[in-house]
Amino acid sequence: MAVEIESSDVLRNVIKFRDAVVSCSKERGIKGVEDENIHLTLRFIGEVPDSYVPQISECVMRAKEFTKFQMRIEGVGAFPSVSKPRVLWVGITEGFDKLRSIRNSLEECLKRYAQPDREEFVPHITVGRVKGHYDPACLKNIISTYENSLFGLTQVTQVKLKRSILRPEGPVYMDVTVVDLKDG
Repeated sequence: MAVEIESSDVLRNVIKFRDAVVSCSKERGIKGVEDENIHLTLRFIGEVPDSYVPQISECVMRAKEFTKFQMRIEGVGAFPSVSKPRVLWVGITEGFDKLRSIRNSLEECLKRYAQPDREEFVPHITVGRVKGHYDPACLKNIISTYENSLFGLTQVTQVKLKRSILRPEGPVYMDVTVVDLKDG
C-alpha cells in the first residue's frame, strides 16, 4: 500500500538527492530507487497467495473515507543510522498524522492477509539502499547538506495497492487497486 509524490517539482527535488547519495557509491554499492518507483510505503504486505488479492483490495478501498491532504517532504536520513546506513530516505514533516490514520484504519482488515509489521510505522520515502562499498565521508557530507532541506509540498489524492515484481535489475511496481481520496 503506497502513496506517490504527485508534484513533479517535488519528485525532481527528491531525485536530485537520490542522485547525490548514489554518487557516493563505489562499484554500485548504493542502489538508487528508480524514478518511477519512488513512493511512500504505507504498509508492506509481503508475499501473499493470488487468492488474497481481492480481499486485500477491499481492505484498501476503505481509504476512500479519508480526505485529500498535503504532505510536506523535508529532511533526510538513514536507517538504522548515518554511520551504518542500510536505507537512505527523505522525510515527511506534514501529513504524518494523516498517513498514520489511513494506515491504522486499514490495518485491522489487512492483518488477516499480510505478515505482521515488525517495525513501528515511520513515514518516509526510500531513495536508496546500501548494498556494498561506498565513501562514508561523501555520504555523511551529502546527508548533512540535505539534512533540513525542504523538498516541497505535494497533494495526496490517492492510495494505491501495488504489486512488486522482483527482477535482477530491481523491482517493477504495478498498480493493482487505486483509491481516490475524498475532496476536503
